[in-house]
Amino acid sequence: MAIQIGQQAPDFTLRDNEKNKVSLSEQKGKNVVLLFFPLAFTSTCTKELCYMRDNMAMYNNLDAQVYGISVDSLFSLNKFKQEQNLNFPLLSDFNKEASTAYDCLYESFFNDMRGVSKRASFVVDKEGIVRYSEVLENASDLPDFKAIEDTLNSLN
Repeated sequence: MAIQIGQQAPDFTLRDNEKNKVSLSEQKGKNVVLLFFPLAFTSTCTKELCYMRDNMAMYNNLDAQVYGISVDSLFSLNKFKQEQNLNFPLLSDFNKEASTAYDCLYESFFNDMRGVSKRASFVVDKEGIVRYSEVLENASDLPDFKAIEDTLNSLN
């Protein structure tokens, strides 16, 4: 079922690119931006995450913790983060639990790949409530960065 604005964000625990466990519930007290993306090293995903990297000062000023999430292994994500000099954690949803909970998983993707995260963005407020939700069907589309920023501004 699609995530609705105003609902409690589904909790998850995933490993980051440095093998540390990260739980959404442990982020209470912070605004959180969750960016699900299909696959590391692909053009649109690189463009999206580099946009976040290049604008991280603004997200920091908006008191937001940003996480990129994909079904890639934490090893692939670590290499991707290093190559792109990303300045926020990447979380491996290798078992597809978070992507399933956030209803952003392709049944069939490019070349008959199954179980790839859709490009999706969520803003979760300091109390763990979803304040913004966008799930894109077309993997070549970018999230509405302005809407994410406006949502974060409204929370501060």
